[in-house]
Amino acid sequence: MRTALLLSALVLAPASAWYLPGSSPRSYARGEDVPVQVNVLQPMADTATVRGLVSYDYYDERFAFCRPGKIEAASADLATMLSGDRIYNSAVKLQMLENKTCTPLCMAQVSPKQAEFVNARINGRYAINWLVDQLPVANRDVVGNSTRVTTIGFPLGSTISATGHKLTTPALNNHYEIHMQYHERGPNEFRVVGANVLPVSLAREKGEPSCTASEAMFLSPEQTTEVAYTYSVVWTPSDTPWATRWDAYLNVVDPKIHWYALMNSIAVVALLCVMVAVIMARTVKHDINRYNAIDLTEDIQEDYGWKLVHGEVFRAPPSPMALSILAGSGAHLLSMAAVTLVCALFGFVNPSFRGSLGLVIVLSWVFLSFVSGYISGRTYATFGGKVKGPFMWLNGTVFPGVIACIVLLLNTILIANRSAAAVPFSALLGLGLWYGASLIPCFIGSVFAERSGSVEPPVRANRIPRQIPPTRWYLRAWPSALIAGIMPFGAAWLELFFIMNSLFGNRVYYAFGFLTLTFTVTVITTATVSILFCYFHLCAEDYRWHWRAFLTGGASAFWLFAYGMFFWLTRLSLPSLSSNILFIGYLIVFSLLDFVLFGFVGFAACYVYIRYIYSHIRVD
Repeated sequence: MRTALLLSALVLAPASAWYLPGSSPRSYARGEDVPVQVNVLQPMADTATVRGLVSYDYYDERFAFCRPGKIEAASADLATMLSGDRIYNSAVKLQMLENKTCTPLCMAQVSPKQAEFVNARINGRYAINWLVDQLPVANRDVVGNSTRVTTIGFPLGSTISATGHKLTTPALNNHYEIHMQYHERGPNEFRVVGANVLPVSLAREKGEPSCTASEAMFLSPEQTTEVAYTYSVVWTPSDTPWATRWDAYLNVVDPKIHWYALMNSIAVVALLCVMVAVIMARTVKHDINRYNAIDLTEDIQEDYGWKLVHGEVFRAPPSPMALSILAGSGAHLLSMAAVTLVCALFGFVNPSFRGSLGLVIVLSWVFLSFVSGYISGRTYATFGGKVKGPFMWLNGTVFPGVIACIVLLLNTILIANRSAAAVPFSALLGLGLWYGASLIPCFIGSVFAERSGSVEPPVRANRIPRQIPPTRWYLRAWPSALIAGIMPFGAAWLELFFIMNSLFGNRVYYAFGFLTLTFTVTVITTATVSILFCYFHLCAEDYRWHWRAFLTGGASAFWLFAYGMFFWLTRLSLPSLSSNILFIGYLIVFSLLDFVLFGFVGFAACYVYIRYIYSHIRVD
């Protein structure tokens, strides 16, 4: 575990740009072509409620956008495809330091069916996404005499008139005022450091493109509409260096909010840790001393408290194979999360390197599957199972198979909606090959676990299990788990809000330093809460701790799902059934991952705790 000093140092500047080798800056000479690319259309990130989860290809024929002479797709790897990016060249032409005024782009014929589709996307607040020199184009928000970057992408159209009234028919933005910022490095050496667009809706006058029209451009649902697309370009100098050009896109949230929530979570976990420490130092130590002080020469020895179940706690639980597989999968996810956060802290996961997050996840999934094989194998061997072929195969396929089935179902819905976020067959095939490769380290880990054998318990299990007395309602499996899950969820709920805004609100998430600290606090909270409730269960003479520890640790997933439903009701306004199914499906996947990861944390913490206390008592 990282020290608090190192973690604090890493999060002092969470929004600073950091670039990987291979993403070096490009300089342009005066008049040199600057590449403009287009990406998928998504709902705007600045809306109070998101009205869609389906993204669309820019060159989807239903939009009738202007096309270059030859459409060329940017080279995309598996990670980029999984992230939902579909990048192509554009018909817009930019030359360094060359201003343009009302330059015709194309004349498009929009049919009534296309008009209905486009108007629906405008009502859904969809945004157009361009890239200039690999830098996303942002909406240019004018406030008084100053301008500021608000969101990535600019609106496809508007439902509000220039006077602020609601339009009965949405207006299409068909003129783009492009404002480029450049940084001068030297004589005839310039770099792109900013790209903003102010879209405008302008009707055609006398059959010719016009940039001075007073009327907005409306698409008719009854007849074909001719749309003239135009653009203007203005280049302005900037003191912003290339290395920090992403700061304008990332500095959108006051870091004090993160710090406030983080300090609150740290205070809660500190109080919890003190509580557990007091129990361990006073109650448990006192119990151990009292148990060991009993005269073993006497004919009768009276056991009480958690010592009564010393002959039961190391008994194999029901369905030991299922629990072992879940424990191995949780250890796999925990190691993946740790590696991903470390890569993010060192800049290997950042928005300037598209697909970096997916790349790190895929690679860590493959190479760290050894952890899954080893942990599940040792756990199953400790429960008395045989780590053989059937177990190895189930360990490598059951949990990934469940997640894959849900994801494939969601991908089918995306394909049915002709969404750009749908993963193509080639990417699915590549993902399948990576999954096949992950089975090899998983099997190797299981072989090592088989050779290592089981972990010998400090106390032998009795042949006949003792009867469990009735317990109070709050110590039963589900009530105690739900009560325990509140605290880990409370430690991370605010960061979850920003993550959900990034996933479903199309915002850029960048606070990986805060995320690392929050994740660490959540892991510690989960471990301490699981130990605390495990102690309560043992004192109540309930020795069925294995599944309860896993359920207690993963109980934050239930509150995560509940919070996701609250987010769905308050932040989303999804008009179609498919979008609602997509959100529920994604939420189920996230909840399952949370349950398995933190369930392993609770199980591992309780196992270490139980081995410790029962190895320090004398048993006749």
